[in-house]
Amino acid sequence: MATQRKPRQLTGRHVLMIFVGFFGVIFAVNFTMASLANSTFGGVVVENSYVASQSYNRWLAEAEKEKALGWSASIHRDSTGRATVALLDSKGEPLRGAKVSVDAVHPLGREPDHQLSVQEVAPGIYAAPLADGRWRLRVTAQADGQIWRTVGELL
Repeated sequence: MATQRKPRQLTGRHVLMIFVGFFGVIFAVNFTMASLANSTFGGVVVENSYVASQSYNRWLAEAEKEKALGWSASIHRDSTGRATVALLDSKGEPLRGAKVSVDAVHPLGREPDHQLSVQEVAPGIYAAPLADGRWRLRVTAQADGQIWRTVGELL
């Protein structure tokens, strides 16, 4: 006849080990997630949110004026690898002779920002050399006494 084992008693030491193990796992997961989040954060969006909030209504008014212009842009890389911005006016015609400035910002902040030296390579098409990779381009176009801004992604 087989002998039966006595059921093990749950002692204070067992409860302590369960609590330490449980909270140890929670701490390890939280520490790992916080480390990963911190290593991929590229920086702040604005230096001082209060100061930025003071300009909010002005930014909205400027955005409405720019939207009313009806201009549009197509942002891509051309066959030579240059960053290219094709600008169209409200009639769908190329926006010729505009003063265009482009700031290239790496979306994760791992590369320094670049101010591109843009040239009009064809009517309404503006291009500048830019390193390979993913970039966010902030385009500002000035023509006919108007200013228009847009942001686009280059992959």
